[in-house]
Amino acid sequence: AAHFEGHIEVNGNLMMRNGGDVILGDCAEEFQVSHTSMSAEPGSVMVLDEAGAVRPCSEAYDKRAVGVVSGAGPFRPAIVLDRVESATDRAPIALMGRVCCLVDATFAPVEAGDLLTSSPTIGHAMKARDPVSAYGTVIGKALQPLTAGRGLIPMLVALQ
Repeated sequence: AAHFEGHIEVNGNLMMRNGGDVILGDCAEEFQVSHTSMSAEPGSVMVLDEAGAVRPCSEAYDKRAVGVVSGAGPFRPAIVLDRVESATDRAPIALMGRVCCLVDATFAPVEAGDLLTSSPTIGHAMKARDPVSAYGTVIGKALQPLTAGRGLIPMLVALQ
């Protein structure tokens, strides 16, 4: 076993076996976070603002939805595109793979396999029940159920 503090540079392949509590679950890309945004917490559903930055969602079936901030729960991004090391106002948005997402099941219970879209609960997804409204607003597919309340569940990223 080893303990490292600071940056580690590897020239070649890095292989993790039996990684314990770190699961590399998605490919993400960093986006600028809106200056008017409250936060970009991991698991939050994010939408574009007028300037092209991202902020937490606050409307159901928002066509500006771009995805979920990577890094919640046990999942970490395996790859982060367009990373700016010195920037503090950017957030990694999962583009593909598994990511944990904040979900509000007060609108409808969520079952594994349900499509998810933005909800009026800030930063949360909900079950996409209306196929017409869901077109162009789906962010992914639930991988676990959430029968009531609010919670963090894994989803498969699938922007539609």
